[in-house]
Amino acid sequence: MAFTSNLTESTAIIIAPSSEIIITGKTNVNSFDCQYNVLNLKEPIPVHFKKHNDKFIFEKTILALESTAFNCGGPGINSDFKKLLKSKTYPKVFIKLKEISKDPNIENLVNAQIDLEIAGVTKSYTIPVKLQGEETLIIKGVLSLNIRDFNLDPPKKALGLIVVKDIIDISFHLKAKEYSKYH
Repeated sequence: MAFTSNLTESTAIIIAPSSEIIITGKTNVNSFDCQYNVLNLKEPIPVHFKKHNDKFIFEKTILALESTAFNCGGPGINSDFKKLLKSKTYPKVFIKLKEISKDPNIENLVNAQIDLEIAGVTKSYTIPVKLQGEETLIIKGVLSLNIRDFNLDPPKKALGLIVVKDIIDISFHLKAKEYSKYH
């Protein structure tokens, strides 16, 4: 008989300023990187979970990213990126952590199930995530997605000669500490 706990545990984490969230895209001419200003993540992030066998099931564990806090390298591309994300109407991108399960074949690898909400559209993904560390947890992974799945139209420049490709990569390298242990 497997042990199952119905008790929800709660904590909070702080994301270190040395963390990175980068969106990489390509056009038919070159590629671009948009880096998130992680200094905007200064508030503790509440984490609520239940352990069920080898899985952690999360409730109301949400990372909210301000869509205007991405820097793509210049005012023109920053403006285009904000338009792409419909920042005026949808000022935040939400990443809701739903479940983590250990990969039985690879040490330090888990499969994270998330809901990603961009411009009011939510899609579910399972991402392989590398976890390392004790007091500071290092969380690394990459999510590739099609921006059209979120009803986003890639911007076109130079009378349509430069077009952003549909597939983008969201790379994350987060350094998280439990909030209650340090405050």
